[in-house]
Amino acid sequence: MTEELLTRREGVAGMISLNRPKAIHALTLGMSEAMSAALRAWADDPAVRAVMIDHAEGRGFCSGGDIGLLRQSALNDGGVAGRQFFFEEYRLNHQLFTYPKPVVAFMDGITMGGGVGISQPARYRVATPNTRFAMPETGIGLFPDVGGGWYLSRLDGRLGQFLALTGARLDGAECLWAGLATHYLPAEALPDAKARIAAGHGIDGVLAALAVTPPAPKIAAHAAAIRQHFASDRLEDILASLGQDASEWAAKEWAILRTKSPQACKVALRQLATSLTLDTFAQNMAMEYRIGARVLCLPDFAEGVRAVIVDKDNAPRWNPAMPEGVTPEHLDAIFAPLPPKKEWTPL
Repeated sequence: MTEELLTRREGVAGMISLNRPKAIHALTLGMSEAMSAALRAWADDPAVRAVMIDHAEGRGFCSGGDIGLLRQSALNDGGVAGRQFFFEEYRLNHQLFTYPKPVVAFMDGITMGGGVGISQPARYRVATPNTRFAMPETGIGLFPDVGGGWYLSRLDGRLGQFLALTGARLDGAECLWAGLATHYLPAEALPDAKARIAAGHGIDGVLAALAVTPPAPKIAAHAAAIRQHFASDRLEDILASLGQDASEWAAKEWAILRTKSPQACKVALRQLATSLTLDTFAQNMAMEYRIGARVLCLPDFAEGVRAVIVDKDNAPRWNPAMPEGVTPEHLDAIFAPLPPKKEWTPL
């Protein structure tokens, strides 16, 4: 069996390559644990001056987490295995966020969900023309986790709220414009970049030398509309604002929002608003673990995965079906502290 995660030393760099090509390198529990172990070892190794994260063969970068395992856990074991997956994945996210050495993530391809969680903490986030960045969790009744509350809430112009609710995909140029990427390189320049970094050349200089000017970011044309229509932290307000705009863009976004889980959308809005009140990334991850531990076993997640991934009928039956059915009390229960021994803790 092929190893799902490849770790190796190249020159002064530790290399981590995701290697689950048939699943577009979606993270399993074993991959998260192996990545965390490699990072721990390299943190104390003076010969390792940087860490690079990329994907091995096939399309990249990382399409998310092990949704199949999470759904089976929700249906069969009361969420036990799913909560263990979240616990370890979130520890990896925090480990990367606080890592003492520079990390370079090569977002060369699909970068969604769990792929966002292992690329956004990196000091250097390299986008390419192949990059397709999204947090599409509201479409499967989940929420933009793996640190999404922290990263999305801190984007300018309510762009994070727009991405969290709609699951919109950004290309590499748009990622650079939004601040989700630090550099934009041609895909064919990546082997050279990795070789130079491994040889000990300064990362800033290497990436600056190989970077190119990206195309104009298409989403920039809608920045003012996003700022206006996604200004509220109430889903009903956002839908009403879009509904009052006669433009084709607003109609399209309104229609997209009506396909998403109302519960997941309201969770995401509260998650992002709450994250802005937190002082540390660890506090954010503890909040996201509380949410994940609960929404995993609520009806919308298993139903969303059924509709989008299992049966592929794209006709989920959300419960509650309408935004008004997701009450503040319902959200309070999702966000409430867990028993002390069940709370998330960093490594």
